Amino acid sequence: MGTAKANNNRDTYKATAVTLILFGLLYLADRIVNFSSVGLAWVVDKDNFLLYTALVFLLLKRDKSVGLVLAGLWLVLNFGLITALLGTMSAYLLPLALLVTGIILYLISTK
Repeated sequence: MGTAKANNNRDTYKATAVTLILFGLLYLADRIVNFSSVGLAWVVDKDNFLLYTALVFLLLKRDKSVGLVLAGLWLVLNFGLITALLGTMSAYLLPLALLVTGIILYLISTK
């Protein structure tokens, strides 16, 4: 059990380190290139940093729960963006997807 916890900590440290390096590179590239002047202001938008963190944690950690929670938070916080991208279909699709996902997670957690 101690080895599993050590590997989990190592995965967390690695994912955190890569996230910080990614943020540093993005900020440095923004200072050099100025993303907003080339139409890429969304790259360094503060809302997307949560998504970047979620992706790094999903890619680098064996336990995907942290990455899934962060991705879910990003979805909830950017609900307006998601609904705008999906159009009128999103009025029913996204709430239904949230309900189904919540029910599945609840059923898995109660087993």
